[in-house]
Amino acid sequence: MRNLSSLILAAPVAACVSVLPAHAQPADPAAVRVAAFDAALLDVMKQAKKLGPRGRYDALKPAVEQAFDLPTMTRFAVGTAWSTLPGDQQAELVTAFTRMTTATYAHNFDGYSGETFSIDKVDTRGPDKLVRTRLTGAGAPTELAYRMRQSGGGWKVIDVYYNSTVSSLLGQRSEFAATLSSGGATALAKKLNSRANQLLDDK
Repeated sequence: MRNLSSLILAAPVAACVSVLPAHAQPADPAAVRVAAFDAALLDVMKQAKKLGPRGRYDALKPAVEQAFDLPTMTRFAVGTAWSTLPGDQQAELVTAFTRMTTATYAHNFDGYSGETFSIDKVDTRGPDKLVRTRLTGAGAPTELAYRMRQSGGGWKVIDVYYNSTVSSLLGQRSEFAATLSSGGATALAKKLNSRANQLLDDK
């Protein structure tokens, strides 16, 4: 498994594994959503070498789309420029952002060395919930916190915090803004798709 700091999307982990509930109440619907996503990751990790990067991408894409509110995440990462874009360009960016997000997970979760996921606790933040998880393996544990919001009748991820503090989306805003300013939405979509292709081609 690669260094998970690259799960922060501004920067360009198989065998018997388990998702452990730890201290969180497993009945919490936001925690259930995250546990299901973690289970999908671990299932792909079991087959990582056999699947290869593009096979992992295909296996993870449904789980990513079910767990993440990708339109909201794209809109937040683009920032104030979002409201000025026509609908077709917004859709183009959501598609490209989805590809890059899925490719990032497919790239990073590329094997298994005894890792387990656990859900430590769920905090309520106004209308949102913060599901705090821990990835434990051979090295120091990695803390990933998922900010969740109700969307389409269920809880979905709207941001991911590495070591529970570093927002994946805030880190992207300045980069996205610079590309939008110089080349518009089409240039940003092209950049995100290119990054996804690089991740999937990196063995």
